[in-house]
Amino acid sequence: MRTTLLPALAASIALLLASCGGGSVDSQLDPTRIIVFGDGFADIGQAGGRYTINDGTVNNWTLTLAGEYGNALATSASGGLSYATGNARVNTLPDAAGSSGHPTVKQQVDTFLASGAPTDTDLVVLAAGTGDVIAEAQAYFSGSETQAQMLANLAQAGVDLGTQVRRLLAAGAEHIVVVGPYDLGKSAWAVQLDQASLLESASTQFNSQFLVSVADLGENVLYVDAAYYFNLVVASPTTYSLDNATGVVCTSVDSGAGIGTGISQVNSSLCTSDTLASGIDPSVYLFADRIYFTPVAQRLFGEYAYGRIRDRW
Repeated sequence: MRTTLLPALAASIALLLASCGGGSVDSQLDPTRIIVFGDGFADIGQAGGRYTINDGTVNNWTLTLAGEYGNALATSASGGLSYATGNARVNTLPDAAGSSGHPTVKQQVDTFLASGAPTDTDLVVLAAGTGDVIAEAQAYFSGSETQAQMLANLAQAGVDLGTQVRRLLAAGAEHIVVVGPYDLGKSAWAVQLDQASLLESASTQFNSQFLVSVADLGENVLYVDAAYYFNLVVASPTTYSLDNATGVVCTSVDSGAGIGTGISQVNSSLCTSDTLASGIDPSVYLFADRIYFTPVAQRLFGEYAYGRIRDRW
């Protein structure tokens, strides 16, 4: 019964976190800083390329969001306030690609709080869970853990993300946006492996448990539902001026672990305008690699997130 009821409860909490509070045109948030923590979905080039097509455009949704507010956003490695790092997990090492050298989301928050504190005029963004879903799914596929263990670990990761939200609130943040993993059951990875059901369950488990863990924080926390948004895109790509929601546009194969989905797979952080499949128009594709999105899809989600934030604050 608990497994059956949890997604419905989480959906109700998501609606609450997306709508409670509210603002008006006269009282909109105008953040002085945008601070970002997370994994590859939010990484704007912490260790090199971004997880999309590196074509010189605004190609990550957090950059779109910052631009809507007229703010600059740079990696923490270059002195900025975007700590998001590809393949990061919430509170577990190694990361999704097997590296222990990249900080978890908790460690990213540790680093930020060690140098200062958020204020009531900051917009704090946490975009995490994709790395955890990839790592746990791979552990299941390899036989090193059962499906029940995978789901239990993802439930804990969701709770751990809620813990980081509470830390930031306690430190002074008043406007926190959280984006969990989109439904990886809709990813090109799921299509190629024929594992849509399992990856959907994995993604839902993380998101559901996160939402339950922050159910009392609606005044200061906004959940922007990437799963809801990208499910709409996949269901009707032409509505979003896309033609292909299953194929991969990049050809940048990584001989190493790459994005965590296997050796010698396409890694969009290595993808440029010169490593695209021949004869393909990238502007009508959803996926750059088996997990991450093209620049046009990133920008669309950034605009969606900005609209949700403006509606809320």
